[in-house]
Amino acid sequence: MRLKLAGFLVALGMTVLPSVGHAQPFPSKVITIVVPFPAGGATDVVARAIAQGMSGSIGHQVIVDNRPGANGSIGTALVAKSKPDGYMLVMGGVNTHAMNDALYKNLPYDSLKDFSPIALTARIPVAFVVHPSLPVKSIRELIDLAKSQPGQLTYGSSGAGGPHHLAMELFKSLAKVDIVHVPYKGGAPQLNDLLGGHIKIGAIGLPPALPHIQAGSLRPLAVTEAKRSVFMPDLPTVAEAALPGFEVTYWLGLLGPAGMPNDIVEKLNSEIVAVLKRPDVQEQLGKQGAEVVTSTAAEFRSMLTAEVAKWAKVVKEANVSLD
Repeated sequence: MRLKLAGFLVALGMTVLPSVGHAQPFPSKVITIVVPFPAGGATDVVARAIAQGMSGSIGHQVIVDNRPGANGSIGTALVAKSKPDGYMLVMGGVNTHAMNDALYKNLPYDSLKDFSPIALTARIPVAFVVHPSLPVKSIRELIDLAKSQPGQLTYGSSGAGGPHHLAMELFKSLAKVDIVHVPYKGGAPQLNDLLGGHIKIGAIGLPPALPHIQAGSLRPLAVTEAKRSVFMPDLPTVAEAALPGFEVTYWLGLLGPAGMPNDIVEKLNSEIVAVLKRPDVQEQLGKQGAEVVTSTAAEFRSMLTAEVAKWAKVVKEANVSLD
């Protein structure tokens, strides 16, 4: 009887002890946010604001690790393959988690299967602008001009496969116009050539273009989102101006690898949303051209599913491929 009791107690101990070890509260060490782009860009700025805010509230440091390359897929894939314990996250966006899935046949991750969406964080307004020498003052006039000169007009973007490029490709598809794409290696050289009149049309982030719009060096036609931007509330959307249903949102959000426990996802979501609701953080991001957006994890997943399907259709119809 004593031997049986001893054996029972040993077995009980074996089942209890692992659960005690697992009960360590989250977080208990440093959290890393991977930014799959170089330092200084919009994605990096948003990630660092969140990391700083969370470091002051969760009791452990949150650091940013820049892992650029391959349109963001290198750093993103790194997180997809990491342990799903909440300690390695990625600041993804419409480019890394919707457009890349459609553009690359051999992408080293699947945005829907390989990630746990945590929270939306921000959006960056994108505008269609023209050089003042181009005789158009509205999206409708641009469509009419392009139809009268098929294949003769050119537009610039900050790079092939990015949100600015695909925003214009969607525009071309819906408006049924032929405008030739001129890709640049970043927004700065694109902006310089727009200002110099070397290209006449641009899809570009509104914040860096805003000073030049105010100076009259660029003429804005519309923003690409479903609603007007807080940075230029008088500027119409593309949908309002000419193409109902047109919408391109350059969104950012935090994700972890697939299989993260729900309690950790909810804990992270709560902390992220709390940081983003702080007036000082909203002001900081606003100065960098980022509009704060928050969501539940479920809302983010639902939006992500819709975005992946949308951009698969756009890329197929526009016959765009980067492989």
